Amino acid sequence: MSATPKKNRAGRRILAVGAGLATVGALVAALPAGAAQDKGQDKGQGQGYGWGRTVDVQLLSFNDLHGNLEPPAGSSGQVSHTHEDGRVEKIDAGGVEYLATHLRQARQGNHYSVTAAAGDMIGGSPLLSGLFHDEPTIDALNKLKLDVSSVGNHEFDEGAKELARMQNGGCHPTAGCFVEGKTFEGADFPYLAANVTDEKTGKPMLDPYFVWEKDGVRIGFIGVTLEGTPGIVTAEGVKGLKFGDEVETIDKYTKILERKGVKSIVALVHEGGAPASSSYNYDCDSPGPGDGISGPITEIAKKVNPQVDALVTGHTHQAYVCTVPDPAGKPRLVTSASSFGKLYTDTTLTYDRRTKDIVRASVDSANHVVTRDVPKAQDMTDLIRDWNTLAAPIANRPQGFISADINGRGSTAYEKPLGDLIADAQLEGLAPADKGGAQLALMNPGGIRSDLVWAESAAKEGNGVVTYGEAFTVQPFTNMMHVVDLSGENLLAALKQQVSGSNAASVKILQVSKGLTYTLDMTKTGADRVVDGTVKLNGEPIDPAKTYRVAMNEFLAGGGDGFPALAKGTNKLVGASDLDLFNAYLGAHSSAASPLAPPAADRITVVG
Repeated sequence: MSATPKKNRAGRRILAVGAGLATVGALVAALPAGAAQDKGQDKGQGQGYGWGRTVDVQLLSFNDLHGNLEPPAGSSGQVSHTHEDGRVEKIDAGGVEYLATHLRQARQGNHYSVTAAAGDMIGGSPLLSGLFHDEPTIDALNKLKLDVSSVGNHEFDEGAKELARMQNGGCHPTAGCFVEGKTFEGADFPYLAANVTDEKTGKPMLDPYFVWEKDGVRIGFIGVTLEGTPGIVTAEGVKGLKFGDEVETIDKYTKILERKGVKSIVALVHEGGAPASSSYNYDCDSPGPGDGISGPITEIAKKVNPQVDALVTGHTHQAYVCTVPDPAGKPRLVTSASSFGKLYTDTTLTYDRRTKDIVRASVDSANHVVTRDVPKAQDMTDLIRDWNTLAAPIANRPQGFISADINGRGSTAYEKPLGDLIADAQLEGLAPADKGGAQLALMNPGGIRSDLVWAESAAKEGNGVVTYGEAFTVQPFTNMMHVVDLSGENLLAALKQQVSGSNAASVKILQVSKGLTYTLDMTKTGADRVVDGTVKLNGEPIDPAKTYRVAMNEFLAGGGDGFPALAKGTNKLVGASDLDLFNAYLGAHSSAASPLAPPAADRITVVG
């Protein structure tokens, strides 16, 4: 299952040709201190990238693009900036046409510049990319000159074979070639999956590391996804794969790189943290290094081998540039650039030619907004236009009408208006006896990928019109729906698992269909947050001994997102896809004269 990207193969040939340059660099590095003038710390002004002892390497990075080639709509396309007076400004951001321009401008004057990503480049994508199995996004990343990326959990949405196709190219096994006379060429950059191994052979399914080299300057990249990937991806997507511990894996390949003479190392980790503020310019090193961030990445950063010089992270869709002390107590950079291409991180790594290591004290980094006030990159505009032409007959088809924004991803509440709407659609579609006889429906919040936005899109479909493309952006996974028998005991257990077990540190509140109500007391801890006796269906308390017919997508029915109680369902009936049910509900309950209003989101009473 191993896959070697074309760029790696080409890079090895280039290294052979450039061996003379590397030798010259080694001779200079061997000079005594002061024998060569140090012009390396010029901050990329185009001077001194020859033979000073130190040179500055620009590391540009981003994460969690999720195929958002066009500017994300609504709150999904905004970042928050906190001004000195405390005022919070919302800034429209994102869109690959603008991301390309920003990255290209940032590279100007930087002789040593490498661009890296921390996973989830594809998967959970809007229709423009998702309809074509994310080939458009890989094409865009190639044009962006991405050098390397780790895999994320969403790279496994369609399974290991499809991920290998993303790397190596070839037409889709069932959909074929999307552009007549053109075979998909795959990623020019290496996808790294150091902690993802074949269960039978124990070998990494993709390359575990990549060494970037220019004029004798060498930086190693190790890429991992979160160990918990199997719990947040359908079982079919990770079939035959084993996901190892992030720290153990990074340490293993750090030692291998050191043996190869590579001492400057960056870890690309698709796992993240939660800063105390959602503003991208929040200082998470106040009052002390790393004090303003929590979550899994902090523990990883504290344990990973001190030889790793920086961690580029993702997964949580948060923005931060923090310094978390390594096991030796030295400050070490940990970054994340939000999601959907709204930010990029610009990091300066000062490389010492003599030691071949990064001068940690000189590392500097900041997140920058991908504003939309710069010229669009013409090659990206052309790419989007070409794929939109293919998608238009499906994407622009009206599905329903809304009277105002219905927020899902953009809602910070536990119960989201769009979550209620989706759950209601699932219940209605699966309530008939011949469709499963569902009495209630549950929806995982992570499966809601966007908002329904009232304002018309670039397709000019009209205000309030919901197109197929917009509905697909909200629910892009096309999960098949299941209706199962679930005991009242297991239903109550599942609701408690929202706030306990693996979800205790970062709660996952299921979206519920009409008729299901309960109280969530956040002043308490763990499972006690779901108040006993308050869980009711149509006004009647849930009976632990009674059996209920529950509708949910196949991901939840498999116990995904930390809900093992939901996997105990029996008497399963497989229904239509979540997207088909959603579109059917929009069509049945709205018209131009009578659009859908946002649900009240009053089914879960939250205390504290």
